[in-house]
Amino acid sequence: MCSVNKPKIIILGAGYGGLMTATRLQKALGVNEAEITLINKNDYHYETTWLHEASAGTLHHDRARYKVEDVIDRSKVKFVKGTVVGINKEEKTVSLEEGTYHYDYLVFALGAESETFGIKGLKEFAFSISNINAARQIREHIEYQFATYNTEAEKRDERLTIVVGGAGFTGIEFLGELANRIPQLCKEYDVDHDKVRVICVEAAPTALPGFDPELVEYAVNHLTSKGIEFKIGTAIKEATETGIIVGKDDDVEEIKAGTVVWAAGVRGSSLIEAAGFEAMRGRVKVSSTLLAPGHDDVFIIGDSSLVINEEINRPYPPTAQIAMQQGETCAKNLTVLVRGQGELEDFTPDLKGTVCSLGEHDAIGVVFGKKVTGSTASFMKKMVDNRALFMIGGPGLVIKKGKFNIL
Repeated sequence: MCSVNKPKIIILGAGYGGLMTATRLQKALGVNEAEITLINKNDYHYETTWLHEASAGTLHHDRARYKVEDVIDRSKVKFVKGTVVGINKEEKTVSLEEGTYHYDYLVFALGAESETFGIKGLKEFAFSISNINAARQIREHIEYQFATYNTEAEKRDERLTIVVGGAGFTGIEFLGELANRIPQLCKEYDVDHDKVRVICVEAAPTALPGFDPELVEYAVNHLTSKGIEFKIGTAIKEATETGIIVGKDDDVEEIKAGTVVWAAGVRGSSLIEAAGFEAMRGRVKVSSTLLAPGHDDVFIIGDSSLVINEEINRPYPPTAQIAMQQGETCAKNLTVLVRGQGELEDFTPDLKGTVCSLGEHDAIGVVFGKKVTGSTASFMKKMVDNRALFMIGGPGLVIKKGKFNIL
């Protein structure tokens, strides 16, 4: 085939879904069959599911990332480091800050954005566990508060108060890491542990909404025993320079805190709506083959896709597990389209389980239908993390980046 006629496949985003699509396509398609370009803002992929550890400082941020070019075949996939600013569906172009690219097939796999639900002050005064740079900032900010506490003539205990907004997966996992990290910080900076407060504020009537109640109770009891305070069924009304305001109507309370971390909401990419796709909070209800409705050339996977679980008529959560499985299906369907033979495959999630860590050696989860807690669940969590590395980068990446602190 003449290279001029090779279909151009552009993959936006080197997260779980985008990288899985790229690594599967490079195996499926010959170099003369398609021109594959992977575009990502950074030259590295970061494990989104490890960011809570980097944010707390229990894992160095470099452990949570690896170079994109370490896992792609550069003879088959061209990597472009660039920031996407727009998509023109009619002209079939993607605009970057650095230039414009034409596509025949587009894979939209850009990650999530923080969702503040319009709560006043959150964008200005709260941190969000959203990427590597944000994780570094949170870790350094918390350390700064501890380091500064004893240097001031008048001690301000609110410096040592950390508020975590949200008791979903990210919030609970971050709290588990904080529970491990704070004793180390107290020792390092000569701070009385009793002066430190970590408060989790959750608007829903329970922590980990939708999770098994028995496991939720285990998680809350475990974290409470480590000194974490919970305010469940309590909404954050506003974030301020000095902390947060919680409550309803006139019955409000101010919690003074040196650190506020918002972990209660994400949405799909705002580029989705800007491009004219019909979406809800940046998420598109995709077809069974992962195509955007009304399009035979645009796949949407990962955080910006909405796949309905027909059994309960609710969307599947936008997890790394599902994004990677979508990447595999997307690569198969692109191969069918490029070759013009075969049928497009329907995407069916194969949920092997869900595990939520509670720090270094504790976790809760449901794996293959069975409830697990404690060190068993923690072991499973590390195996899940290692499996994600293996699926994209093979044994070499597992050896380089894997988690082997099992016991």
